[in-house]
Amino acid sequence: MLKNQKDFFSGVVFTAIGVAFALGAKTYQVGDAARMGPGYFPLMLGIILALMGIVITISALLSGPPDSAPVGKWAWKPLSFVLMANVAFGALLVGVPSLGIPGFGLVVAIFALVAIASLAGDQFIVKEVLILSAILSVGSYLAFIKLLALQFPVWPSFITG
Repeated sequence: MLKNQKDFFSGVVFTAIGVAFALGAKTYQVGDAARMGPGYFPLMLGIILALMGIVITISALLSGPPDSAPVGKWAWKPLSFVLMANVAFGALLVGVPSLGIPGFGLVVAIFALVAIASLAGDQFIVKEVLILSAILSVGSYLAFIKLLALQFPVWPSFITG
């Protein structure tokens, strides 16, 4: 009998995501521990996540608090806004040529990501959104562009040419 609904469903979700990552990683060259390919890390991460999910699922079947609360309703509003924020980030970062959307770069994409994700909460405070966006933009620029020397646009393509 199911003793802890929240842990059970969390374990099922962890297992499903882990299996999906592991299967997705198999499409890349995996390699081995001595010569890791691009699929090695996602494969190992997927396996670890799936195993962790299985352990959580089994423990939820075997033990749990006697007055375990059932899983509540889905929080559709936060889920929708967080997913929309990630899609907008990806689309704005490099653009979607097939839809005629130009690349807006890292800074604009981060500002959009934070603004849209902030709509998921109970309050939307413009000042906080702008401060967080600015801090994340500067931090991302320093980490990814300067320190890691990754090559992707920082500013909109129609400005930089």
